[in-house]
Amino acid sequence: MAYFAGRAAALGRASSAAVAAMLYNFNPALVARHLPRAWDLASPERVIEARLSAVDRALRRILGDEAVGGPEVAEAAALARAAAEACSPEGRPLYAAHAQLPWPREPHLVLWHAITLLREHRGDGHITALVGHGVGAIAALVTDTATGRSLFGAQQMREHRDWSEQEWDAEVSALTEAGLLDSSGRLTEAGSRLRSRIEEATDAAAAPPYRSLGADRAERLIALCKPLRDAVVASGDLPPADAAAQPAHG
Repeated sequence: MAYFAGRAAALGRASSAAVAAMLYNFNPALVARHLPRAWDLASPERVIEARLSAVDRALRRILGDEAVGGPEVAEAAALARAAAEACSPEGRPLYAAHAQLPWPREPHLVLWHAITLLREHRGDGHITALVGHGVGAIAALVTDTATGRSLFGAQQMREHRDWSEQEWDAEVSALTEAGLLDSSGRLTEAGSRLRSRIEEATDAAAAPPYRSLGADRAERLIALCKPLRDAVVASGDLPPADAAAQPAHG
């Protein structure tokens, strides 16, 4: 519930059907178990406030007040904001909703909000690429895990998105019959080409905000964010893949 509400609160009191459509590969029945009930427990406005407050506390604890208030974070925030503000909202509902939220004042929260915008901008574009290539919700998950580069294995991914074994196996059979998976569940040459086209389309759609920065400033943003990312990963706060893969029924 916290995940769906936190991700969707910028949309207002959105229905479960709308949120499931925008998140694409979660079982709509899973989303419906938590929305719109979440909005009766906490309004979207309260969820947005709580999310920002939690991020503030987490980053201060992990990075320390000195780093949070330091010049590197401020520089990264300015660059990330410039990139985020160069994004286009057309056809990108989650990005557009978050882009209408007010910018925080403190640099570390500006950076976090900018990263959220860039994440949703890319995610919306990825879904457009999946739809354009005729890859549905479960097929997107199956082919992603079949690349071998996914955070989760097939079973973990299926459970995390709350699809049944029967639904998953039916999609595997359909993809195998279509020549996209081989008998061992690996991508065929045709399947690999399909995933490559999807990723290339996603990258192309996500490129304009970084292109607006220029190569030097984009590389600088990456360099500034790398130690921050490493600190978050080293903190141990992020759940391991096997823990994250548990169904979100609570």
